[in-house]
Amino acid sequence: MRITVELGRRDLLVVAGLPGAGKSTLLGRLSGDLTVLDPDQLRARLAARLPSGTPYRYYRPIVHVWQRLRVAFAAIGRGPLIVQEPSTRATTRAWLVLLGAVTGRRVRMLWLEVTAEQALRGQHVRGRVLGRKTFDRHVRRSARLRETLLADQVPLGWHSAQVLTRSTADTTAFVGAAA
Repeated sequence: MRITVELGRRDLLVVAGLPGAGKSTLLGRLSGDLTVLDPDQLRARLAARLPSGTPYRYYRPIVHVWQRLRVAFAAIGRGPLIVQEPSTRATTRAWLVLLGAVTGRRVRMLWLEVTAEQALRGQHVRGRVLGRKTFDRHVRRSARLRETLLADQVPLGWHSAQVLTRSTADTTAFVGAAA
């Protein structure tokens, strides 16, 4: 079964889920003229400029701040916007809702639903594994959100929310409206 996600001209689609869920993999399959902001793009650029073997934890804060700035500036622009963001933190979700309100964008969520074990396997596959405490914090913070989403409810402030499993993500296509 093929799933199509249709994006409106002013949509801000947040592709969310636990680290290792497959968000970047899903977005890496996109083609066309959709604007996609994935922090992995920034991480790769910085890693190429830093001494080989520099641990990600040393420059992760730079990637996070840079990503937030990119998202904020892109939200001012035209056309649909797709953002990769774990969104396990309530304050991050609130910031995205506020950004949508300020820039006149409908904020939508696409949650990649995987178990913690599947996400950990995904981290090992990509070769970047979070520390146990950090990962456990993501899992804990996402618990209430997951309950809301799995009950087919839309979180407060969001225009829509859709849950995908890894198998349904493999058959998902994105269609964006013209700017």
